[in-house]
Formats: sequence, structure tokens, C-alpha cells
Amino acid sequence: MEFVDSHKITAKERKYYKGKLEKMLSELEEGSGETVQEMKDTNQEFPDPTDRANYESERNTALRIRDRERKLIKKIRSAIVRLEEDEYNVCKECGEYIRKQRLDARPVTTLCINCKELEEQKEKTQQI
Repeated sequence: MEFVDSHKITAKERKYYKGKLEKMLSELEEGSGETVQEMKDTNQEFPDPTDRANYESERNTALRIRDRERKLIKKIRSAIVRLEEDEYNVCKECGEYIRKQRLDARPVTTLCINCKELEEQKEKTQQI
């Protein structure tokens, strides 16, 4: 999509972002429902402890992925609310506008690129 070079989100851009967010939300919710159903349907006996361990490891990995997706679903819903309240492209840290190209690449972002870089630098120094 070609973005208008202004801080204000146009009606066309709003529709574009909302469609993008709703598509992401739909795909994630569909996938999480499938995982829950698969786990309910799986009732296996494992005579070999190694097979059981592999199954448990795969299941734990799937659950971690679903947990990340659950968190992303919350972020998407929050982004839709911000879009409806005309706060979608405002950085929560500094109050400056988030560039539309950044929103296109990461539709759930709440930080402008400068604040995100500062956050990442702080995380790196805390890990050392």
C-alpha cells in the first residue's frame, strides 16, 4: 500500500490496517482452536518412555507457541482499539507519531523506532 506522507491516518489507511489486524486475529484464533481440539483428541498410551518423552516435548513446544499467540491476540485486539480511538500511530513512550511503514511491518507496535531501539539497548545492558 502507498502511504500518505502525514501523521494523520487516512480513512483508506485505517481500513487497510484494520483489515490487516483482523486477518491476523482470525488466523491466530483459528489455529489455537485446532491445537486445543488436537490435544483433546489425543489419548495415547506410550509403552516406550522415549516415545512418551518425545510426545511431551512436542506438546510443551506447541503450548509455548500457543501462549505466545495468545499474547499476540491481546496485542492485536489492543491495536484495533487504538485504531478506533485515533491513538494507533502514537508512541506510548514519547508521544511522537509512529511511521506508517513501521506500522505496516509490525501492526501491533506501540513504540516508534527510536523508543524501540532504546528499549532493546536497555534489555541488552540488563542481560550482561
